Amino acid sequence: MATIDVHNLSGDKVGTLDLADEIFGAIHEDLLWEAIKHYRASLRAGTHATKNRKLVSGSGKKLWKQKGTGRARVGSIRSPLWRHGGTVHGPQPRSYDYTFPRKKLLGALRSALASKFNEGKLMIVNAFELKEPKTKEFRKSLDALKVDKTVLLVEDGKADNRNLELSSRNIYGLELVKGHEVHPYHLLRYDRVIFSQPAIEKLQASLQKSVSKRQHGAAEPEAKKKAPRKRARKTAEVA
Repeated sequence: MATIDVHNLSGDKVGTLDLADEIFGAIHEDLLWEAIKHYRASLRAGTHATKNRKLVSGSGKKLWKQKGTGRARVGSIRSPLWRHGGTVHGPQPRSYDYTFPRKKLLGALRSALASKFNEGKLMIVNAFELKEPKTKEFRKSLDALKVDKTVLLVEDGKADNRNLELSSRNIYGLELVKGHEVHPYHLLRYDRVIFSQPAIEKLQASLQKSVSKRQHGAAEPEAKKKAPRKRARKTAEVA
């Protein structure tokens, strides 16, 4: 079982935390790609629209008679063949969101956590305890934790840490999310990820439950399998 150091906001080591191998183990890149593709598709507004011949301006009157003029037949000035006519098969408003299996999402979350841990860019702090909402003081804490690029902060979902919200909202390249809202897209988007200890413990316990449910009902252990019976060969009697 792997372990990770736990620091305080001053950058000092205050303890260690055990990490489950079934969560911080294998990395499935294909599963990560699927999860991020689904998340980005759900962010698309889908408000693109083009005007067809029903929506463009212009008269609907037939321009000339059908036969006898020697010209090509035409029914409307709004025809797609004409300049300023309607658009054929153009994009229309739609939703790009689609269903994504929850088990695959949890598997992608485990892979994202394992990726950050293997890269050494996952950090744990005992608590985000701030005496007052001061951005300058919190920036000093990030410097003490050696955060020099973008960072994701993950706080416990039940913690009402107003000082943390006010202190971090004006820092460029920083995002604060709750533990139950974290997504693989968030973990891979930022260079560093900092969890509070209660947040990572609850997330790890939840992911462990998903692993046990996924593996429940799998192939039975080798010990319970019965060995195949061998047939005794009959030897012919020699006269």
